[in-house]
Amino acid sequence: MSEAENPALEPRESMEVDVVIVGAGPAGLSAAIKFMQLAQENEKEMTVVVLEKGAEVGGHILSGAVIDPISLTALIPDWKDKGAPLDVPVKKDKMYMLGRSGMLRIPNFILPPLMHNHGNYIVSLGNVARWLGEQAEALGVEIYPGFAGAEILYDDSGAVKGVATGDMGVGADGKPKPSFERGMEIHAKYTLIGEGVRGSLAKELIEKFNLDADCDVPKFGLGIKELWEIDPAKHDEGLVMHSLGWPSPARVGSGSFMYHLDNNLVSIGYITDLDYKNPYISPYGEFQKYKTHPAIAKYLHGGKRIAYGARAITKGGFQSLPKLAFNGGVLLGCAAGMVNVPRIKGTHNAIWSGIHGAQAAFDAIVAGRSQDELASYSDMVLNGPIGKDLKKIRNVKPLISRFGNYIGMLLGGMEMWLQTLLPPLAGYTLHHKKSDADSLLPADQCKMIDYPKPDGKLTFDRLSSVFLSATNHEEDQPCHLKLADASIPIDVNLAKFAEPAQRYCPAGVYEVLEKDGKKYFQINGQNCVHCKTCDIKDPAKNITWTVPEGGGGPNYPNM
Repeated sequence: MSEAENPALEPRESMEVDVVIVGAGPAGLSAAIKFMQLAQENEKEMTVVVLEKGAEVGGHILSGAVIDPISLTALIPDWKDKGAPLDVPVKKDKMYMLGRSGMLRIPNFILPPLMHNHGNYIVSLGNVARWLGEQAEALGVEIYPGFAGAEILYDDSGAVKGVATGDMGVGADGKPKPSFERGMEIHAKYTLIGEGVRGSLAKELIEKFNLDADCDVPKFGLGIKELWEIDPAKHDEGLVMHSLGWPSPARVGSGSFMYHLDNNLVSIGYITDLDYKNPYISPYGEFQKYKTHPAIAKYLHGGKRIAYGARAITKGGFQSLPKLAFNGGVLLGCAAGMVNVPRIKGTHNAIWSGIHGAQAAFDAIVAGRSQDELASYSDMVLNGPIGKDLKKIRNVKPLISRFGNYIGMLLGGMEMWLQTLLPPLAGYTLHHKKSDADSLLPADQCKMIDYPKPDGKLTFDRLSSVFLSATNHEEDQPCHLKLADASIPIDVNLAKFAEPAQRYCPAGVYEVLEKDGKKYFQINGQNCVHCKTCDIKDPAKNITWTVPEGGGGPNYPNM
């Protein structure tokens, strides 16, 4: 077929820049800001482009979030004067163990110092990203929302030379529609990947360059969050509450958070570690049950749920970090897995990674280099504040995986105290054994779990939740959730694991239906909130998450 007959075969237009960044999250935007700061300080003319798959900057950002401002202060020392949306300092910090109906507070003095939240801020991370985007644009950074980084571009030597945005206006049949527009190639001296957890480009790069050859398997959790407007009489601005325990089984790693923002808003969420064994577990169902606990429900009664979202979280820590640099670029933030698991914080490390990535790229370009390996970035990450932060807590997640929530967290707390007080005695590293996809047991070895029907007051069904995420995809486009083998969901996963995709997806994307007495697997791609859980947890590793048409997905308000 000629180019005239098929516009999808036409060559793409291209542009040349110094640095292209995929992802307008805290890591990517911090890299853009730092790079342009360095360019201006050194009176260099430099160009930076940031691609963002969401319809707007911040629209796909989801986090609790309580952030440590240490790296933001390093990046923008006068962030307060510039109006950064860090308006709610932590005033109260409480940790609980939950039972079925009761609760036990864990005294703060028992908690290791790194677990304390005073000096931190309760924020909407989406709004922080929007503000960072404004700071970046003020420095001359070009940000393109609604343009997904869909393809890695390589030069003749195999080095990364940039990325291409996805084609727009492709029909579900794979053919161009009248609205078709070819994607654009962006060629750069260095490409910084800040897609977040389990990004499709990062996944490709890790495999192509064998970046995970010397690290443990990655580990993940699924975080599900709601934003509530509650009764002013129950609101306690600046209160941070974390809990362990009920409702998840003792052997399943889990935890919750409730953060009181300003204006009577409360962020509430539940994190389920994705190395759980029972295929009947529904992380969404666990979250809904959690809200019915008397200690939690008392805040929500009479309130209104106004937003919903879900996102995978990296949990592997230091020993699961892949090689961070490759010929032509680096992995930033959660694309590499820089979350501090017990602190439930990754933003500070994401910003540090952006600072380090920008510094390494700028130094290389000034030295006349391009598209080589930025080894200095790896050194800065591993031996700087990120490495020091992650090394202290590297054994916590393996302990939870081995011993479950209660004993694992007790041992993890002792481990963190040991790392704090006597680090020379804590030089060992525990390792992750199985991937989350390999952790499931056959359904016939597990108990079914009966999740209560939603009451529409405290608990809700998945479709009404997806509605609150403002998720939208162009319906007439190829499904961005790819099956390597379309027969596996029914012939293998349903037969052996009761097809867990029906339960691990927090958006009702996957269903097993029946027609004419025959079961079939349905993918409701329009519901997808881009959490990436399917790409992580599918026991056959049969599902690959790819970027949909740019601008598709959730559009989180104040999340």
